[in-house]
Amino acid sequence: MWPVIWAAARTYAPYITFPVALVVGAVGYQMEWFIRGTPKQVVEEQSILERREERALQEAAGKDLTQVISLKEKSEFTPKAVLNRNRQEKSSN
Repeated sequence: MWPVIWAAARTYAPYITFPVALVVGAVGYQMEWFIRGTPKQVVEEQSILERREERALQEAAGKDLTQVISLKEKSEFTPKAVLNRNRQEKSSN
C-alpha cells in the first residue's frame, strides 16, 4: 500500500504543496504584522537627482543667465589632449 501512496504523492506533489505553502505563507505574513504592529508612515526623502536640481536652481536664482562666455574664450581653457602632452610646441623651437 505504501508504494501506491508514495507514487500518488510524487505525482500530485505540486497540487498538494502549493496550497500548503500558500496557507503557511499567509499565516506567517499575518503573524509578522501582528508582532510588528501597524506600519509607520514612511517619510520619502528626496533623491540625489532632485537635491542636485534644487541646488542648481538655487544657485542660478541670483545669476543673469543671459551672460555666457563665448566659445572663443572658452577654448583657451580647454586642456591639451593627453596624446599631445609630451610633444614640443612649435612655438618653443
